[in-house]
Amino acid sequence: MTLFADVVTASKLVSETSSRSRKIAILAELLRELEASEVPIAVAFLSGVPRQGRVGIGYSTVHGLKGGPAAEASLSVGDVDRAITDIQTATGSGSASKRRRLLAELLGQATEQEADFLRRLFTGELRQGALAGLMADAVAKAAGVSGTIARRALMLSGDLPRMAEIAMTDGEKGLKEVGFEIFRPILPMLASTSTDVAEAMSGFERSSVEWKLDGIRIQIHRRDREVRVYTRNLREITAVLPGIVAAVAGLPVRQAVLDGEALWMSDGGPAAFQDTVSQIDSDAPPEGIVTFLFDLLHVDGEDLLDVPLHERAARLEAIAPRLKIPAVFTDDPQEAQRVLDESLSAGHEGVVVKDSSSLYAAGRRGKSWRKVKPVRTYDLVVLAAEWGHGRRQGWLSNLHLGALDPSSGAFVMVGKTFKGLTDKLLEWQTRELLARQTGRDGIAVFVRPELVVEIALDGVQSSTRYPGGVALRFARVKRYRPDKDPDEADTIDELRGLLGSALSGEGRVGTR
Repeated sequence: MTLFADVVTASKLVSETSSRSRKIAILAELLRELEASEVPIAVAFLSGVPRQGRVGIGYSTVHGLKGGPAAEASLSVGDVDRAITDIQTATGSGSASKRRRLLAELLGQATEQEADFLRRLFTGELRQGALAGLMADAVAKAAGVSGTIARRALMLSGDLPRMAEIAMTDGEKGLKEVGFEIFRPILPMLASTSTDVAEAMSGFERSSVEWKLDGIRIQIHRRDREVRVYTRNLREITAVLPGIVAAVAGLPVRQAVLDGEALWMSDGGPAAFQDTVSQIDSDAPPEGIVTFLFDLLHVDGEDLLDVPLHERAARLEAIAPRLKIPAVFTDDPQEAQRVLDESLSAGHEGVVVKDSSSLYAAGRRGKSWRKVKPVRTYDLVVLAAEWGHGRRQGWLSNLHLGALDPSSGAFVMVGKTFKGLTDKLLEWQTRELLARQTGRDGIAVFVRPELVVEIALDGVQSSTRYPGGVALRFARVKRYRPDKDPDEADTIDELRGLLGSALSGEGRVGTR
């Protein structure tokens, strides 16, 4: 039996070092000491979310409970896990008061450090740097297995605690048995950034140049007549996309896994991202949301993750020619520029340039896929907002923006903006931010770092005002990204990389 205090201590040590190797060593040492049943529980804790997921405990409830901490550590890892399960399963009449009582009992048995850890765990504020990639490497070190095999098992399962459990109990053999399963979505492959098509094609012998749409990334699984649709963060949304279900159900295959985009095509052409989201949320008609496919990951019992892109594209073309996103294979930058111009003329964002020989690296943002967009945008996280004045009186307006620091897992403030906000967005933003507030200082309302917002900017400049050393130039809100988690935000390193660059207004960036 492992004390919960050991997990809390490891978390604290990880947060206090910026060395990746030291973080991995700390986590691996803890993992070796755990009993097999404790591994998935502790890995979930250290990754910032209990294995039960979000348990419905709000900030005000967690911080509203008072009481002195326990003098000595007595809670085990299993004790805390069982208590969280009891809190989550408390439903029905009187469930709110029962949850508060169970939570108060748990906090009352915790030391001061343990209680602080639990409060941050429940409210999503636990960010000690044990991100998925880091934890996967720690699991590999603790289990004595290949890091490549561990990361692949994580990508295919989409379940870090389960991968850790397999690694620590069954080793490399068990990890190798983790394969593709229909109706178990995998993490999507992501694209990095290039400023123009010539740069994007550099290093590739031959490229696929595809239109980049401003839609919702979807992964579609089909077995016989059953079809399920998942978002980029693996949430199922089948019920709200009947048109896509019907389109994929009509393909000449028995089973398949497809990667693509869902996009609302209005009478005037492709809709903006937020309009696609609104259309889906309002129970979109089947004819409203259009399916665009750009990859085939599995077909009729054959996994294609390790098949080169040009072969996957040919297989996709054979089974779904009318659904495939416009693309060409070329080694000519002028031809690639023509495709970019056509995409922009059709009202889309730009292009994605892909190495034609690349394999599908699930869950990774490597250099094999590169985005080219005429507007430079970055996905940042809202850390706080200030009350507006004048016409914006009563609304939270000026946003404090943070970029992800991959070394610590925390967010580093890089600037503020109140530009690009419509009245409708201000109203929504105020409501959502107040629901996440953690404190106030004058006109500023500080919030849990949960909302991802896409920010257009003209570049960055050196700054001593912000701890990251950079500040945004002419930042404005393009849209919120409810389909993205905070861990998918762009990093402070990417913004620092712009220092000294000659920015032409072309570029990059959000994630595909």
